[in-house]
Amino acid sequence: MADATKYSPIGSASNNNLTLPTDLKTLFPLLKTRTTVAFAYAFTIFFVAITVFLAFSPSQNASSPWFTNIFSSSATATTSSPDSYKSQLSSVFSYFFNTTSSSSDNNPFYPPDPFPNTTSRSTNATSQTHHNTTTSEPLQPPTTTLVTNTTTTTNSSQSHADTLKVKEESDAVNLTSKTGGTKNETAANLTSNAVSAFAPAPTHVPVGTLHQNQSSKGNYSVKGVVSGNYTASLAKKQSNNAKDQTNDEFMESLAKCDFFHGEWVKDDSYPLYKPGSCSLIDEQFNCIANGRPDKDYQKYKWKPQKCTLPRLDAHRMLDLLRGKRLVFVGDSLNRNMWESMICILRNAVKDKKKVYEVNGRVHFRGEASYSFIFKDYDFTVELFVSPFLVQEWEVPDKNGTKKETLRLDLVGRSSDQYKDADIIVFNTGHWWTHDKTAKGKDYYQEGSHIYNELNVLEAFRRAITTWSRWVDANINPSKSMVFFRGYSASHFSGGQWNSGGACDSETVPIDNEKYLTEYPPKMRVLEKVLKNMKTHVSYLNITRMTDFRKDGHPSIYRKQNLSPEERKSPLRYQDCSHWCLPGVPDAWNEILYAELLVRQYKNKQQQKKA
Repeated sequence: MADATKYSPIGSASNNNLTLPTDLKTLFPLLKTRTTVAFAYAFTIFFVAITVFLAFSPSQNASSPWFTNIFSSSATATTSSPDSYKSQLSSVFSYFFNTTSSSSDNNPFYPPDPFPNTTSRSTNATSQTHHNTTTSEPLQPPTTTLVTNTTTTTNSSQSHADTLKVKEESDAVNLTSKTGGTKNETAANLTSNAVSAFAPAPTHVPVGTLHQNQSSKGNYSVKGVVSGNYTASLAKKQSNNAKDQTNDEFMESLAKCDFFHGEWVKDDSYPLYKPGSCSLIDEQFNCIANGRPDKDYQKYKWKPQKCTLPRLDAHRMLDLLRGKRLVFVGDSLNRNMWESMICILRNAVKDKKKVYEVNGRVHFRGEASYSFIFKDYDFTVELFVSPFLVQEWEVPDKNGTKKETLRLDLVGRSSDQYKDADIIVFNTGHWWTHDKTAKGKDYYQEGSHIYNELNVLEAFRRAITTWSRWVDANINPSKSMVFFRGYSASHFSGGQWNSGGACDSETVPIDNEKYLTEYPPKMRVLEKVLKNMKTHVSYLNITRMTDFRKDGHPSIYRKQNLSPEERKSPLRYQDCSHWCLPGVPDAWNEILYAELLVRQYKNKQQQKKA
C-alpha cells in the first residue's frame, strides 16, 4: 500500500485532498536542484572546452595572461601585439561560432590590410613563424630598428606597437639608434632599415622588420679604422644628410669640430659616384679600369671624433658654387682632388653634355691649366699647375746650356689668373721630396743669387713665405675664401717612388696609430707661416687621415699599357703617392664641403644678429 501510494500520479484519486498551489510548492525544491546541477555541468563543459582550445592555440605574447606554448621546445622569443589577448577571445568565438569578421571590418580607423598573409624573412633565421591574420592596425612608416643576429622572423602584419616592441628588444642587446638625422658609427656591425623623415610615408605597406645577417669580415678593434657592415641605402644617407644640413644644433657641432682627428669607418653606401661612371678620371687614377680587383678601398668614410661629417650633397654643392669660380692650385695631388670634385658634381647634373672643359681637353696632364664649366649653374672648377707655388726658372750655364733653378722669391706665373677666384685651394709638398730639391745643391735661387747649397726645409720656408705675402697683397678676403690642403701621405715600402718602392699588396688601411709616420716638418713650417698671415687661410690638415690609407694608392694599377721595360719588372714601377678614384680625395672634398657649409651658416647667423 505504501509503495502504491508513493508512486501514484499527481492528481490521482488517492491524492484528491491536495490543492494545486500546494503541489507546486512541493515541486519547487526539486526543480531548483535539477537546474543548478544542469548549469554546473554546462559551465564545467564550457570551461574545459576553452581550456583545451587555449592550450593547443597559445598566445604568441610571452607576457600574455593566458596560456603560453607549453608544448614548444624552442626558446625563441616572438613578438605580438599588446592586445593579443583580445585576438585569443576572438579566436575562441570564431572557432565555435564560425565567425570570420574582424574588429577592423567596420572600423574606418583600421583599414583592411592590403597585403594579408605576408611573412617577413630573416637571412639568419633558424626558425620561422607564419601567421594568417584577419586583423589589421593603422599603417605607420617603419621606424629605425637596429637588430642583432636573430633566430626568429616577425609577423608581416605587426602593428606599430609591435615595431616599438622589436626596438625595445633590440635595445636590450645594447644596440642604440640615434635620431635627428645623425648616427653614431661604431665598431659594431649594424643594419639600419629606416625611411627618412623627408621621404614620403607609404600609404599602404606591410609593417615589419627586416633582419639582416650581420656577420662581417676583418673587424678592426684598434684605433684608426672602424670596420662594419653599413647597408643603409643611398637614399637614406642623402635624406638624413639633407636634414643634418638644415639643423642648427648639428651645424653648431660642426662649427666646433676638429675635422682632422678621427678614424676611417667602413660604409657600404660609398663611394659618392659609381666606379666607371666618370670618364674624366685620368688614367693614372682610374684603378678599376686598370685592372685592380679589390674594391673595398672605396667603401670608407672619414669620421671625426667629435662630430659626423655630412655626406657631400652634390646638388647642394652645385647651388653653393652657382656663379662662382672654384680653383685648385698646386701639384698632381691637387689634380687628384680636382678630378674628384668634378666627378662628384657632374654625377648630379641632369644634362652632362653641359659639363665640359673649356678647350675641349679630355686628358689633364701636360698643360699649365684646365677649366671645367658647369653651364647650367654658371660656375667653373679650375686647376692651375704649380707644384712648388713658386716659379720654376732657368739660367744660362757656363757651358752655354740652361740650368733649372727654383725661384724662392717669385710666386707662380699663373697667379694673376686666379687671384679673384671665389674659392682657392692651394697645396704643395711632394715635389720637395725629389732628389734635386731634397739635396738643394746649386738649385735654389733668390734674385740673381743661386745658393750653392741650401737646406730643403729652409728653402720650403722661404717659398711659403713668398706665397703668403702674395696672398696678403692680392687676395680680397671679403670676396675670396682661401684654403691650404696639407701634405698627402705616401706609402712606399722597400724604397722610394723611383727606387722600387711598393704598395701593391695593401688592401686594408693601417690598423694602429703606432704605424703612422712622423708629422712632416714642412707642415710645421707651413703652420707657423699661416699664423703670421693677415689673410685668414683655412688649413685642411689631411696628413694624418691619409696616413692610415696605405690601401688607397694606384700601386701597379696606374696604367693599362706598360712599356717593354715595365713589363719586365712591373712590381718595380708603382704609384704609392697618388690616390685611386673613387677614393681618398673624395673625403678631402667632403671636408671642403663641410667647411663651406659652416662658413655659410656663420654668415647667416651674423646677418640675423645684424
